[in-house]
Amino acid sequence: MLPGLLVWTARSLAHSVLLPPLASTRTRFSAKCLVNYSMTVNNNLLSKPIRRANFRLCNVSGYVSEVLEIRAEVPKLHVLLVPGNPGVVLFYKDFVEFLYELLEGTASVTAIGHVSHSRKDSEHGRMFSLQEQIDHKIDFIREELQNIQIPIVLVGHSIGSYISIEIFKKSPEKVKYCIGLYPFLTLNPQSTNQLFIGKIAKSHVLAAALSYLIASLGLLPVQALRFMVRKSLGKSWSVNAVEAACSHLSQYHTMRNVLYMAMTEFTKLSEAPDWTFMRERKAQLTFLFGVDDHWGPLNLLEEISKQVPGIAVSIERENHTHGFCCTEAGSLWVAQHVANCIKKQTACTNQ
Repeated sequence: MLPGLLVWTARSLAHSVLLPPLASTRTRFSAKCLVNYSMTVNNNLLSKPIRRANFRLCNVSGYVSEVLEIRAEVPKLHVLLVPGNPGVVLFYKDFVEFLYELLEGTASVTAIGHVSHSRKDSEHGRMFSLQEQIDHKIDFIREELQNIQIPIVLVGHSIGSYISIEIFKKSPEKVKYCIGLYPFLTLNPQSTNQLFIGKIAKSHVLAAALSYLIASLGLLPVQALRFMVRKSLGKSWSVNAVEAACSHLSQYHTMRNVLYMAMTEFTKLSEAPDWTFMRERKAQLTFLFGVDDHWGPLNLLEEISKQVPGIAVSIERENHTHGFCCTEAGSLWVAQHVANCIKKQTACTNQ
């Protein structure tokens, strides 16, 4: 009975944080607010040898931080990926590698994880809020990327889109473009998944209990844990996503930070997005939405288009979902979209 309970709680949380809702929440939208293009995906990257991302630990303002990166020899820009929640960079390994290949070596690509969304509890149980994670990313740019002379392109996933916009506000001289993927920018009162997570995250007892339950899965033999994750959570997940779930989400400190960050997200995102800043920078912003995504529903796309006329927004219709980074096909499709956006923006800038 206990293993079944653990699988159920893990599946519930994973579906809430990484995946879309089970029920359809489709919303009518006007075609005039969309960027329409026919995108060809280079599926050859799924089978051909590609350059692999390097994983390393770095110190950012005294905090141990996990980083994935591929450095180009002579880059023309630097792409910085800000993850969602969980902020485990290993979930994005396929995406980082595909994006580097699709940009044909013209850009270095870096993914910076959230503090304490990590394999080791380097911060001794401390929990970090949304604002502290934002400050951490700003410090990372200041300490790691300050001396580069090339433009920075921010790519944010889910709450990472909100974080990226906040970074953009603080570093407008260095950031030249910001791409939000399945953006979580404001609360969705119609989402039962958000309500479910919110109730757990607000309760210290429930958050601790759920974290202990999920962390207890880490006591299983590695092969058994991989089997359970693949069967219960990731039947279509990539090898990298399964490994990330096994190595990081089975850590008590990581789950506590996931839930604590979620609690602070829900408090902050009860406010309206900063429409004024988005209007001022609309030529440097673009968003990709999913069809059935409770974190970034289509009514948010409508609201963005209403509040910021002329901003570039797109809809992914290939069923890759909010948790695109957990599958190779999803990672490749979204990487192709991001590469196209960057190339288009670069071409416009050079005109």
